[in-house]
Amino acid sequence: MLVISPAKFTERCLLRPCSAKGFFCQRSSRVGGIVSPRRRFGWCFQRKMSQDLKRCNVASETKEGIILPASRDHVQEAIDAIKAEKVIAVPTDTLYGFSCDACSAQAVNQIYDIKGRKVTSPLAICVADVSDIPRFATIDHLPHGLLDSLLPGPVTVVLKRGDFSILEKSLNPGLDSIGVRVPDCDFIRSIARGSGSALALTSANLSGQPSSVSIRDFEDLWQYCAYVYDGGLLPCGRAGSTVVDLTKPRTYKILRPGRWLMHDRDVTWEQGSRW
Repeated sequence: MLVISPAKFTERCLLRPCSAKGFFCQRSSRVGGIVSPRRRFGWCFQRKMSQDLKRCNVASETKEGIILPASRDHVQEAIDAIKAEKVIAVPTDTLYGFSCDACSAQAVNQIYDIKGRKVTSPLAICVADVSDIPRFATIDHLPHGLLDSLLPGPVTVVLKRGDFSILEKSLNPGLDSIGVRVPDCDFIRSIARGSGSALALTSANLSGQPSSVSIRDFEDLWQYCAYVYDGGLLPCGRAGSTVVDLTKPRTYKILRPGRWLMHDRDVTWEQGSRW
Protein backbone atom coordinates (compact mmCIF):
# COMPACT_ATOMS: atom_id res chain seq x y z
CA MET A 1 0.00 0.00 0.00
CA LEU A 2 1.34 3.46 -0.92
CA VAL A 3 1.85 5.71 2.09
CA ILE A 4 2.01 9.47 1.50
CA SER A 5 3.34 11.82 4.15
CA PRO A 6 1.30 14.91 5.06
CA ALA A 7 3.87 17.12 3.33
CA LYS A 8 3.77 15.03 0.15
CA PHE A 9 -0.02 14.92 0.27
CA THR A 10 -0.11 18.72 0.47
CA GLU A 11 2.30 19.01 -2.44
CA ARG A 12 0.11 16.81 -4.61
CA CYS A 13 -2.95 18.82 -3.69
CA LEU A 14 -1.27 21.86 -5.20
CA LEU A 15 -1.22 20.18 -8.57
CA ARG A 16 -4.70 18.74 -9.04
CA PRO A 17 -8.40 19.50 -8.44
CA CYS A 18 -9.78 18.39 -5.08
CA SER A 19 -13.47 18.39 -5.92
CA ALA A 20 -15.88 17.88 -8.77
CA LYS A 21 -16.50 21.64 -8.86
CA GLY A 22 -12.96 22.25 -9.98
CA PHE A 23 -11.67 23.83 -6.76
CA PHE A 24 -7.90 23.72 -6.54
CA CYS A 25 -5.88 23.36 -3.37
CA GLN A 26 -3.32 25.87 -4.62
CA ARG A 27 -2.94 28.96 -2.48
CA SER A 28 -3.19 31.89 -4.90
CA SER A 29 -1.53 35.25 -4.44
CA ARG A 30 -3.68 38.10 -3.22
CA VAL A 31 -5.21 40.42 -5.79
CA GLY A 32 -5.80 43.88 -4.46
CA GLY A 33 -5.42 42.56 -0.90
CA ILE A 34 -8.45 40.23 -1.28
CA VAL A 35 -8.49 36.43 -1.51
CA SER A 36 -11.48 35.07 -3.40
CA PRO A 37 -13.87 32.74 -1.51
CA ARG A 38 -12.98 29.96 -3.90
CA ARG A 39 -9.24 30.31 -3.19
CA ARG A 40 -9.85 30.71 0.55
CA PHE A 41 -11.79 27.43 0.51
CA GLY A 42 -8.91 25.66 -1.22
CA TRP A 43 -6.34 26.79 1.36
CA CYS A 44 -8.57 25.80 4.31
CA PHE A 45 -9.24 22.43 2.71
CA GLN A 46 -5.50 21.90 2.23
CA ARG A 47 -4.74 22.64 5.89
CA LYS A 48 -7.58 20.46 7.20
CA MET A 49 -6.58 17.46 5.12
CA SER A 50 -2.98 17.76 6.25
CA GLN A 51 -4.04 17.93 9.92
CA ASP A 52 -6.43 14.99 9.53
CA LEU A 53 -3.70 12.89 7.94
CA LYS A 54 -1.33 13.67 10.80
CA ARG A 55 -3.97 12.57 13.32
CA CYS A 56 -4.44 9.32 11.41
CA ASN A 57 -0.72 8.66 11.50
CA VAL A 58 -0.64 9.15 15.28
CA ALA A 59 -3.57 6.75 15.73
CA SER A 60 -1.76 4.19 13.61
CA GLU A 61 1.28 4.35 15.83
CA THR A 62 -0.57 4.13 19.15
CA LYS A 63 -3.35 1.65 18.37
CA GLU A 64 -3.37 0.11 14.93
CA GLY A 65 0.38 -0.46 14.83
CA ILE A 66 0.22 -3.48 17.16
CA ILE A 67 -2.08 -5.45 14.86
CA LEU A 68 -0.44 -8.10 12.67
CA PRO A 69 -1.75 -10.96 10.54
CA ALA A 70 -1.82 -14.35 12.26
CA SER A 71 0.57 -15.82 9.72
CA ARG A 72 3.80 -17.78 9.70
CA ASP A 73 5.73 -14.57 8.93
CA HIS A 74 4.87 -13.14 12.36
CA VAL A 75 5.41 -16.17 14.59
CA GLN A 76 8.90 -15.09 15.68
CA GLU A 77 7.66 -11.69 16.88
CA ALA A 78 5.10 -13.46 19.03
CA ILE A 79 7.73 -15.84 20.43
CA ASP A 80 9.98 -12.90 21.33
CA ALA A 81 7.07 -11.17 23.10
CA ILE A 82 6.28 -14.33 25.10
CA LYS A 83 9.93 -14.69 26.14
CA ALA A 84 9.92 -11.01 27.18
CA GLU A 85 7.02 -11.78 29.58
CA LYS A 86 4.47 -9.82 27.58
CA VAL A 87 0.84 -10.57 26.73
CA ILE A 88 -0.35 -11.15 23.17
CA ALA A 89 -3.81 -11.75 21.67
CA VAL A 90 -4.16 -14.70 19.29
CA PRO A 91 -6.82 -16.66 17.41
CA THR A 92 -7.41 -20.31 18.31
CA ASP A 93 -9.68 -23.01 16.91
CA THR A 94 -12.51 -21.68 19.08
CA LEU A 95 -12.13 -18.04 20.22
CA TYR A 96 -9.59 -15.23 20.42
CA GLY A 97 -7.48 -15.47 23.55
CA PHE A 98 -4.93 -13.63 25.65
CA SER A 99 -1.71 -15.56 26.01
CA CYS A 100 1.62 -15.30 27.83
CA ASP A 101 4.35 -17.49 29.32
CA ALA A 102 2.62 -19.74 31.85
CA CYS A 103 5.89 -20.02 33.77
CA SER A 104 6.13 -16.24 34.33
CA ALA A 105 4.24 -14.93 37.37
CA GLN A 106 4.66 -11.36 36.08
CA ALA A 107 3.09 -12.16 32.71
CA VAL A 108 0.24 -14.18 34.25
CA ASN A 109 -0.61 -11.29 36.58
CA GLN A 110 -0.84 -8.99 33.54
CA ILE A 111 -3.55 -11.20 32.05
CA TYR A 112 -5.57 -11.03 35.26
CA ASP A 113 -5.20 -7.24 35.27
CA ILE A 114 -6.26 -6.90 31.61
CA LYS A 115 -9.36 -9.03 32.05
CA GLY A 116 -10.28 -7.63 35.46
CA ARG A 117 -10.43 -11.23 36.61
CA LYS A 118 -10.12 -12.61 40.13
CA VAL A 119 -6.82 -14.39 40.69
CA THR A 120 -8.78 -17.29 42.14
CA SER A 121 -10.24 -18.01 38.68
CA PRO A 122 -7.98 -20.61 37.03
CA LEU A 123 -6.24 -20.22 33.68
CA ALA A 124 -5.64 -23.03 31.21
CA ILE A 125 -2.36 -23.65 29.42
CA CYS A 126 -1.64 -24.32 25.75
CA VAL A 127 1.14 -26.59 24.54
CA ALA A 128 2.30 -27.34 21.01
CA ASP A 129 1.86 -31.11 20.98
CA VAL A 130 0.37 -33.92 23.06
CA SER A 131 3.93 -35.14 23.71
CA ASP A 132 4.60 -31.90 25.64
CA ILE A 133 1.88 -32.49 28.23
CA PRO A 134 3.93 -34.70 30.64
CA ARG A 135 6.22 -31.71 31.35
CA PHE A 136 3.27 -29.93 32.95
CA ALA A 137 0.76 -32.56 34.08
CA THR A 138 0.40 -36.25 34.94
CA ILE A 139 -0.98 -38.59 32.27
CA ASP A 140 0.25 -42.01 33.48
CA HIS A 141 -3.26 -43.02 34.59
CA LEU A 142 -4.83 -42.46 31.17
CA PRO A 143 -5.46 -45.20 28.57
CA HIS A 144 -2.89 -45.30 25.81
CA GLY A 145 -3.89 -43.13 22.86
CA LEU A 146 -6.72 -41.32 24.68
CA LEU A 147 -5.19 -37.83 24.47
CA ASP A 148 -4.22 -38.38 20.84
CA SER A 149 -7.86 -39.14 20.06
CA LEU A 150 -8.96 -35.83 21.60
CA LEU A 151 -6.15 -33.45 20.67
CA PRO A 152 -5.43 -31.28 18.77
CA GLY A 153 -8.97 -30.00 18.94
CA PRO A 154 -11.48 -27.77 20.78
CA VAL A 155 -11.05 -29.64 24.08
CA THR A 156 -9.49 -28.62 27.41
CA VAL A 157 -8.39 -31.64 29.43
CA VAL A 158 -8.08 -31.13 33.18
CA LEU A 159 -5.21 -33.14 34.68
CA LYS A 160 -3.27 -33.35 37.92
CA ARG A 161 -0.10 -31.27 37.93
CA GLY A 162 1.91 -33.91 39.78
CA ASP A 163 5.23 -33.44 41.55
CA PHE A 164 7.30 -32.93 38.41
CA SER A 165 5.34 -30.14 36.71
CA ILE A 166 7.53 -27.18 35.71
CA LEU A 167 4.61 -24.76 35.98
CA GLU A 168 4.89 -21.77 38.28
CA LYS A 169 3.27 -22.41 41.67
CA SER A 170 1.69 -18.95 41.37
CA LEU A 171 -0.39 -20.16 38.39
CA ASN A 172 -3.80 -21.16 39.77
CA PRO A 173 -2.67 -21.17 43.43
CA GLY A 174 -4.39 -23.68 45.66
CA LEU A 175 -5.25 -26.04 42.79
CA ASP A 176 -3.44 -29.29 42.15
CA SER A 177 -4.93 -29.60 38.65
CA ILE A 178 -4.49 -27.70 35.39
CA GLY A 179 -6.51 -27.36 32.18
CA VAL A 180 -4.43 -28.20 29.11
CA ARG A 181 -5.15 -27.30 25.46
CA VAL A 182 -3.59 -28.30 22.16
CA PRO A 183 -5.67 -26.17 19.76
CA ASP A 184 -6.18 -27.23 16.18
CA CYS A 185 -4.48 -24.00 15.11
CA ASP A 186 -0.97 -23.98 13.65
CA PHE A 187 -0.28 -20.34 14.56
CA ILE A 188 -0.58 -20.60 18.34
CA ARG A 189 1.01 -24.05 18.38
CA SER A 190 4.04 -22.67 16.54
CA ILE A 191 4.33 -19.93 19.17
CA ALA A 192 4.17 -22.47 22.00
CA ARG A 193 6.73 -24.67 20.29
CA GLY A 194 9.14 -21.79 19.71
CA SER A 195 8.80 -20.41 23.23
CA GLY A 196 9.93 -23.68 24.79
CA SER A 197 7.27 -23.26 27.47
CA ALA A 198 3.54 -23.60 27.99
CA LEU A 199 1.34 -20.62 27.19
CA ALA A 200 -1.24 -19.39 29.66
CA LEU A 201 -4.45 -19.04 27.65
CA THR A 202 -7.79 -17.41 28.40
CA SER A 203 -10.50 -15.74 26.33
CA ALA A 204 -9.76 -12.22 25.04
CA ASN A 205 -12.46 -10.21 26.78
CA LEU A 206 -13.25 -8.51 30.03
CA SER A 207 -14.29 -10.97 32.70
CA GLY A 208 -18.02 -11.66 32.41
CA GLN A 209 -18.34 -10.17 28.91
CA PRO A 210 -19.12 -12.13 25.70
CA SER A 211 -16.28 -14.08 24.14
CA SER A 212 -14.48 -12.71 21.08
CA VAL A 213 -14.68 -14.13 17.56
CA SER A 214 -13.11 -11.02 15.97
CA ILE A 215 -10.38 -8.67 17.13
CA ARG A 216 -12.96 -5.85 17.01
CA ASP A 217 -14.82 -7.56 19.85
CA PHE A 218 -12.04 -6.60 22.29
CA GLU A 219 -10.85 -3.40 20.63
CA ASP A 220 -10.69 -1.50 23.93
CA LEU A 221 -8.10 -3.98 25.23
CA TRP A 222 -5.65 -3.84 22.30
CA GLN A 223 -3.53 -1.26 24.04
CA TYR A 224 -2.59 -3.72 26.80
CA CYS A 225 -1.13 -6.30 24.42
CA ALA A 226 2.33 -6.35 22.89
CA TYR A 227 0.71 -7.64 19.67
CA VAL A 228 -2.80 -8.43 18.47
CA TYR A 229 -2.80 -11.13 15.79
CA ASP A 230 -5.70 -10.97 13.37
CA GLY A 231 -6.98 -14.29 12.09
CA GLY A 232 -10.20 -12.83 10.72
CA LEU A 233 -13.71 -13.71 11.85
CA LEU A 234 -13.64 -17.10 13.54
CA PRO A 235 -16.40 -19.29 12.08
CA CYS A 236 -17.26 -21.43 15.09
CA GLY A 237 -19.54 -19.08 17.04
CA ARG A 238 -18.92 -18.06 20.64
CA ALA A 239 -18.74 -21.56 22.12
CA GLY A 240 -15.41 -22.20 23.77
CA SER A 241 -13.65 -25.51 24.20
CA THR A 242 -15.30 -28.45 25.95
CA VAL A 243 -13.68 -28.88 29.38
CA VAL A 244 -13.20 -32.52 30.39
CA ASP A 245 -12.02 -33.61 33.84
CA LEU A 246 -9.53 -36.48 33.50
CA THR A 247 -8.02 -36.29 36.98
CA LYS A 248 -9.58 -39.56 38.20
CA PRO A 249 -8.54 -42.91 36.76
CA ARG A 250 -11.01 -44.68 34.46
CA THR A 251 -13.61 -41.88 34.47
CA TYR A 252 -14.22 -38.58 32.77
CA LYS A 253 -16.64 -35.75 33.51
CA ILE A 254 -17.77 -32.77 31.43
CA LEU A 255 -17.14 -29.57 33.41
CA ARG A 256 -18.24 -27.24 30.59
CA PRO A 257 -20.00 -28.15 27.35
CA GLY A 258 -18.44 -26.58 24.29
CA ARG A 259 -17.77 -27.26 20.64
CA TRP A 260 -16.80 -30.88 21.29
CA LEU A 261 -19.86 -32.64 22.73
CA MET A 262 -20.13 -35.71 24.92
CA HIS A 263 -22.68 -37.02 27.38
CA ASP A 264 -22.76 -34.89 30.54
CA ARG A 265 -22.20 -37.72 32.99
CA ASP A 266 -19.48 -39.88 34.47
CA VAL A 267 -18.39 -42.74 32.25
CA THR A 268 -16.29 -45.80 33.11
CA TRP A 269 -14.02 -47.31 30.45
CA GLU A 270 -11.94 -50.44 30.26
CA GLN A 271 -8.21 -49.86 30.63
CA GLY A 272 -6.64 -49.27 27.20
CA SER A 273 -9.90 -48.60 25.36
CA ARG A 274 -10.95 -45.34 23.74
CA TRP A 275 -14.15 -43.35 24.17
